Amino acid sequence: MKDGRTTNVKNVNFALQGGGAHGAFVWGVLDLVLEDGRLAIEAISATSAGAMNAVAMASGMAHGGNEAARENLHQFWYEVSRMDMVYDFFSPLNQWIQALKLPPEYHPVHSFIHTLTHTVPPNLLNPFHFNPLRSLLQRVVDFDHLNSSPDAPQLFLNATNLRTGKIKVFQTPLLSADAVLASACLPPYFQAVEIDGEHYWDGGYLGNPAIFPLIYRKGSHDVIIVQVTAIRRDELPASAADVLHRINEISFNSSLMREMRAIAFATRLIDSGELDKDKHSRMFMHWIGNDQLMSQLGTATQFHPEWSLLCRLRDEGREAARSWLDRHFDQIGNASTVDLTEMFL
Repeated sequence: MKDGRTTNVKNVNFALQGGGAHGAFVWGVLDLVLEDGRLAIEAISATSAGAMNAVAMASGMAHGGNEAARENLHQFWYEVSRMDMVYDFFSPLNQWIQALKLPPEYHPVHSFIHTLTHTVPPNLLNPFHFNPLRSLLQRVVDFDHLNSSPDAPQLFLNATNLRTGKIKVFQTPLLSADAVLASACLPPYFQAVEIDGEHYWDGGYLGNPAIFPLIYRKGSHDVIIVQVTAIRRDELPASAADVLHRINEISFNSSLMREMRAIAFATRLIDSGELDKDKHSRMFMHWIGNDQLMSQLGTATQFHPEWSLLCRLRDEGREAARSWLDRHFDQIGNASTVDLTEMFL
């Protein structure tokens, strides 16, 4: 029973983008979906911050269902916010910068870190591979239980093989903290993550997120993409930092755009009868995002997980998910709710 109406539960897959602190928007989407209860998540393909959302949620779900998953997501993002202690130290200056409506690039901490990471090689900057996210993941995520639990969704975490230049998909029941960190290893800020003799960078270069693992598996034909990186920006980049940020946005959306074009093409062939419907599954694609919000925030805020920003993004994600469910729940399992040609071609 939901809002006085009897509803059936529909099985879906989720595809979660990365985007640093902006991944809190994905947290909000998942939080509302878990609270609403009308969708059962079969599988998730995720990258970077999306991968962290995925394992935090799935670990909680494995232990105690939807409410435990919501609590685990909240704990994860709250602890992420506490890692930004240096940024908090400069909070009065940050508020002054915001009052003047200057871009985040003017923040001294951001400028210092950006300059340092783009001039000093990662092996010299961080020779001991220190990453506070590792200990956080180990506290929040029970990987052993997650990998063996029948109550958690199947997970596919995307990373980029630095040597081969190919995508690597880590999946349950073989996930680890290293696999999540590999998916979120953004150069030049971190050294490549080594797993079984191979080295990995952020999965966003080749799959942000990858859709094909969700297509190849047997199960639900519905895929809900939660978009974090802005596809469209109406204003042309003005500063050098703006140019770099727009290059990164286009780069980190390029793999998703290619997959969406391929899915749109295959869908047309299936609908026209040129592909055998008994051999080729028609996927129903859906999209939840807020390009306008992400454009307003700017890319630099991805690196500053202030709790107020994370809560704002969470609330925006919840509202986007609520609006989408209210408009499109009945179409799940029957039709796509996003025009692939209009949005991705």
